[in-house]
Amino acid sequence: MMWTMAPSAMAEAGAAVVSALLAHGHEAYFVGGCIRDELLGRPVHDMDITTSALPEEVTAIFPRCVPTGIAHGTVTVLQGGHSFEVTTYRTESGYADHRRPEHVVFVADVREDLRRRDFTINAIACGLGAELVDPFGGEKDLARRTVRCVGTAEERFDEDALRMLRCVRFAAVLDFRIAKNTWRALLRQRDQLAYIAVERLRAELERIVEGPHPWRGLGLIARSGLLPRGKAPFPWTDAALADASAKLAGIGELEGAHRRWALLLHALGASAETAEALLRAWTFPGATVKTVARMLSVREAWDAALAELPPGSAGGSGGELQRRWIAAVLAHGPSAAGDWLTVSAALPDGAAADLASRRAWIAAMPVAAISELAATGSDLTAALGRKPGKWVGEVLERLLLSAALGEIDNDKECLLREAQRMDIE
Repeated sequence: MMWTMAPSAMAEAGAAVVSALLAHGHEAYFVGGCIRDELLGRPVHDMDITTSALPEEVTAIFPRCVPTGIAHGTVTVLQGGHSFEVTTYRTESGYADHRRPEHVVFVADVREDLRRRDFTINAIACGLGAELVDPFGGEKDLARRTVRCVGTAEERFDEDALRMLRCVRFAAVLDFRIAKNTWRALLRQRDQLAYIAVERLRAELERIVEGPHPWRGLGLIARSGLLPRGKAPFPWTDAALADASAKLAGIGELEGAHRRWALLLHALGASAETAEALLRAWTFPGATVKTVARMLSVREAWDAALAELPPGSAGGSGGELQRRWIAAVLAHGPSAAGDWLTVSAALPDGAAADLASRRAWIAAMPVAAISELAATGSDLTAALGRKPGKWVGEVLERLLLSAALGEIDNDKECLLREAQRMDIE
């Protein structure tokens, strides 16, 4: 098969790098993910190059280089506004902690370099002549839609335990199956995942959950038993994962990573507090942690309202249930509340009428924050002739709820009159 590279500024710049290496008497090929994605008709986001040139020979050819991994033969070449990782053909051995090779040997044959790679679909190279170098049948596995390790799967996973989660990630994102021998080796080697840093596990998990087929990826994770064997806490049994799967069928319909994580944690029965602690332990960014926790806090406030109100007391507009919902919105923010409603719609039992009512209640709110009130804390102390204290915040919150429900106008005089009628401790 001939590989035809789609024209683009990045492709032209990459071709210039390969051409320069060839002009100086070296071999050079595009390799790995860019070949895989091009053959599948997927967007190519970066292009790696493998070469017979030694790192010092690469840096001598190109004026703009960054020695990103020179000990392992990798130099980043800056060309035409793009960056390309150019790596010398190499073999690896003596992997430390099932992750990092202790010994790297530069070799002269591109096939030897391809032999060290993880999966056959990533072990394909192609030169400017467009003919594939594919000694391990990666092209056939692309046609079969199969993820298969290069050589002996058990050895590949023993060398780098992260490859097991990468295996699941490729199967999920590409919607491929995993070859039987590769899957069996994964199950045999899965305890080695304990050697991998949490940050690296989280990065792979993000790609799975935020990819185009998250439900498939989560199913493979559940079947593999990988995550309970990692360094980060994972307090769920196989039974809990199986129970959660029914609630996750709609996860792929959700836009926004934070919504998908909220649905996943909800399906696993995590409280807002537990979810926050787990996401921090998994090294998620603080903004993601807070956003997901707020969404689950909205859920908990709503569930509490439904549980505490007696039958028949919900009412419609102006009812007690609306009051409780608006209170939750004010406590955790309209954005978190709206996001939770979007997540709820993806659940099998999401009631469209109920969700529409709550969205309408949010949309009808005249104010959503204390800062939007027409009266300030200073206005309150002056009007009531009292010294500032904890009471000011409490009164402002009560005024905000009344104004958000439309019970009083957001007008300074109206707000102050309402405050004067309140029992204030």
